[in-house]
Amino acid sequence: MVENKKLIYRYLSEISDPEIPVINIVEMGVVRDVLFHGSKLEIKLTPTYSGCPAMDMIHQLVEEKLHSKGYNSVEVTLVYKPAWTTDWMSDETKQKLARYGIAPPLGKVASKKTLLNNEHVSCPQCGSKNTEMKSMFGSTACKALYVCKKCLEPFDYFKCI
Repeated sequence: MVENKKLIYRYLSEISDPEIPVINIVEMGVVRDVLFHGSKLEIKLTPTYSGCPAMDMIHQLVEEKLHSKGYNSVEVTLVYKPAWTTDWMSDETKQKLARYGIAPPLGKVASKKTLLNNEHVSCPQCGSKNTEMKSMFGSTACKALYVCKKCLEPFDYFKCI
């Protein structure tokens, strides 16, 4: 097979995130690198957090996708350093989250304002900043549960990690 990183990234971008199907694993930032070792292809993935339950499924989906494209020798390696961060998400990916009904992460991980949780999370339904956190954990550990005081809709906020 031809060594072509762009082609492999294109194939990997066809794999939806199992927990957020409107974004793919490349957009999510979990694909860290694509390496060719002769006839063997290595895909390096970084979990969104330690113990992320979706990683087993992502591992399987990566192997299935690349095998279906003719890559018979595929190794998926988990890389924990540097740790995954929401800073790796593009603005376009964050907009996709909002359109899906998940408030995207605000700020940057290194921001003092973000660390002190002084940011106002906007409701992805109506845009109001009059929101309240109900629980530090939402539908998954990387999200918090919020409620909009204007439209009264509950929603997940993807925490800045």
